[in-house]
Amino acid sequence: MEVEQSNLTQEEKTWGMLSHLTAFAGFLIPFGNILGPLIIWLMKKETMPFVDEQGKESLNFQISMMIYGIVSGILVFIIVGFLLLAVVAVLEIVLVIMASVKANNGESYRYPLTIRFIK
Repeated sequence: MEVEQSNLTQEEKTWGMLSHLTAFAGFLIPFGNILGPLIIWLMKKETMPFVDEQGKESLNFQISMMIYGIVSGILVFIIVGFLLLAVVAVLEIVLVIMASVKANNGESYRYPLTIRFIK
């Protein structure tokens, strides 16, 4: 379900952007990449449909990236995992930035390669 973007307030856009950007907390705090978007989503999902949509999208992407990272970590034992870990890290950074910019512009963003755990 895509949220109507024409009537979004700047506050909704900002919270939508933060639902993506807080994933970078994972670089400082273990599981911060999931906790950051989860906290934003839980705080605002009832009052802001755009943040509900973007928060779920961000959470699904971060859970998917964690799974891909774990699989890549296991594959390190057969060398290919080193390359895969680098690809997963770069993809995560680039896609989170793209999603944050889109959300700040009031546009819904759907991450590629995402397993949709939360509907």
